[in-house]
Amino acid sequence: MALYAIGDVQGCYRELMQLLKEIKYNPDRDTLWFAGDLVNRGPDSLKTLRFVMKLGDGARVVLGNHDLHLLAMSQGNMKHAEKDHTLGEVLKAKDRDELLEWLRHRPLMYHCDDRGYSMVHAGLPPQWDLATALQRAAEVEAALRGDGFRDLCLQMYGNEPRRWSDDLQKMERYRFIINCFTRLRFCDSQGNLALKEKRSPGHQASDLYPWFAVPGRATRKDRILFGHWSTLGYYTSDNCWCLDSGCLWGGKLTALQVRREKPPRPVQINCSGYKKP
Repeated sequence: MALYAIGDVQGCYRELMQLLKEIKYNPDRDTLWFAGDLVNRGPDSLKTLRFVMKLGDGARVVLGNHDLHLLAMSQGNMKHAEKDHTLGEVLKAKDRDELLEWLRHRPLMYHCDDRGYSMVHAGLPPQWDLATALQRAAEVEAALRGDGFRDLCLQMYGNEPRRWSDDLQKMERYRFIINCFTRLRFCDSQGNLALKEKRSPGHQASDLYPWFAVPGRATRKDRILFGHWSTLGYYTSDNCWCLDSGCLWGGKLTALQVRREKPPRPVQINCSGYKKP
């Protein structure tokens, strides 16, 4: 049985099928992990969602910012509805309710004791250890799955607060947690988020670090898979692996074979791209 973690698909269904052919994926024996952003901007968000949902227990999926964006739009939050979004097909689909119900029940973080890896879409603040991160993720997951779903969708957007405090309440607390798991790239050594900085490492202000490279990061001994950072591309450092290799932008789509005793093995296919960088 093989286990592959796959980077941001973003509706690039054709490329996903090509990648699965490349790795000789067998749904009867293999497991797929998806690092979030199944949908948006690519041409086939609906096909992608339907395919992954039908995998059932054969897939593990964490929520990305574009997945949350779809949920927000479904509840009437059009604050950041891009002119080039491709989510209308999902929102008009006959099985829309089934797809959205499935999506809102995906976690923000997945941890596998057996393989010794965790997966998030974007990142973790340096002050959270693994147990704390899973607890914080569970708070938002409960809100997404409960009666507060609509309110959360209507109020989730925003860059504040920038730093975690145990005293944060309700939407401010949820917003910080969501921003870490689905939007984080850079922060300072104190864990203040720098959400507007989206470039590759080396272009940021001198007091900022890639989240995984912050000195003394509490999860530095934990193996973490993440996506979200197409300008970083496939990258491994500090016990972390970035799986977003920019398929949407004409880069590659990456699958990382996660093995118990051997180092992870990347498999990639070239992508034609649907958007200009």
